[in-house]
Amino acid sequence: MTAARMDIDPIETATMRRVILRLVPFLMICYFFALLDRVNVGFAALQMNKDLGLTPAMFGFAASLFFFSYFLVEVPSNLALQKFGARRWIARIMITWGLVTACMAFVIGPYSLYTMRFILGAAEAGFFPGAILYLTYWLPAKYRARILATFTVSIPLATFLGSPLSVGLLELDGALGLRGWQWLFILEGLPTVLLGLACLFVLTDRPEAASWLTKEQRDWLTVRMAADAAARKPVGHLSLWQLATNKYFLVMALVCSGASATGSVLSVWQPQLLKSFGLSNLQTGFVNAIPYGVATVLMVLWGRHSDTSGERRWHTAIPLLFAASGFTALGLTGTAVAPTIVMVTFCLVGAYAFKGPFWALSASWLSTSTLAAGLAGINAISNLIGGGLMVNVVGLVKEQTGSFVLGMLPLALLCAVAATLVLVLGRNVARAADMVAVKS
Repeated sequence: MTAARMDIDPIETATMRRVILRLVPFLMICYFFALLDRVNVGFAALQMNKDLGLTPAMFGFAASLFFFSYFLVEVPSNLALQKFGARRWIARIMITWGLVTACMAFVIGPYSLYTMRFILGAAEAGFFPGAILYLTYWLPAKYRARILATFTVSIPLATFLGSPLSVGLLELDGALGLRGWQWLFILEGLPTVLLGLACLFVLTDRPEAASWLTKEQRDWLTVRMAADAAARKPVGHLSLWQLATNKYFLVMALVCSGASATGSVLSVWQPQLLKSFGLSNLQTGFVNAIPYGVATVLMVLWGRHSDTSGERRWHTAIPLLFAASGFTALGLTGTAVAPTIVMVTFCLVGAYAFKGPFWALSASWLSTSTLAAGLAGINAISNLIGGGLMVNVVGLVKEQTGSFVLGMLPLALLCAVAATLVLVLGRNVARAADMVAVKS
């Protein structure tokens, strides 16, 4: 380990430290609010559903509409980012979704809620894959799993911190004549607008334009990123139609669906699941945060281990198997809240530990020309299946059977299938790479 560290070029160390400190914390804060503004509907539901007369199926449909518009706009948004530059486009995305979130406070019934959730999905579409794409402009391949895991730690962190924050905002009920859930949307939406404006000053589109790096650092990073881009990829230059029918792309999208479904379903339904054990709103918020706190720590450690070992395939598959086992065992916990929290923690650790290795793996399989559309397409399809389909399934099953747990059982199968697919396809990619190495 010591010898390996001594081999690192001082220019590399200084450059990467400056890049990471400049970009990653800021993007993490932005993504924190993206997740907060996406999932706060789960906490708003603790008051809002009664006010608006929503059944479980109606709420599930409203929550899922976000993912349908997100799916439609995701790829065009990422292509626009590539064309107009990350600085301006990410700013546009954040300002738009922040305003829409604040306006959610003024919905008056199920149909206005449906409309605003659909608009919110379109407004936010492109932020996550855009941020991943943007970081691939700045991060050499060997840094990606740990940094992408650190970046995506905002996902569980948003719920870990957002759970008590959101239920705390519900306590503003009656202030200035507004309900607590209305204050929740307003006070969690407006900071996003300010962050969007800050993007214009913090972000730089490409390394060669970074005035905050020295010339020597810019030159080193530009050459290094060009070398990474020139490496052979399983998915070469493809048109959008060819990409949409490419087996690697489709399998990656399905693999990502397992983790996406886990995160989306639990972010929307977990507060109501926990409250069904007789907890108060405030107790629900704090208990809900526990699994996300555990996942926040473990996903960073898992991403670091993936980078240290250089292994991606098993580091992607094992978390999915964790999630599958958690959902399977969830049906055995009965009416006890403590075992339920343990099993939910298994699910969420799997869903979030998956992300760093998976996105590093995906970026390594996609060529430079397909990276923008490929990352966006993977994320869009996985969100459509995970959020659009599975969130609805849980709502419909809950309405018919009265059980959240039964609605979550299909997620165990989805995660298990996803784990199997990434192992099989990853093995094929490794064999192909070995054959190329032998021939050369």
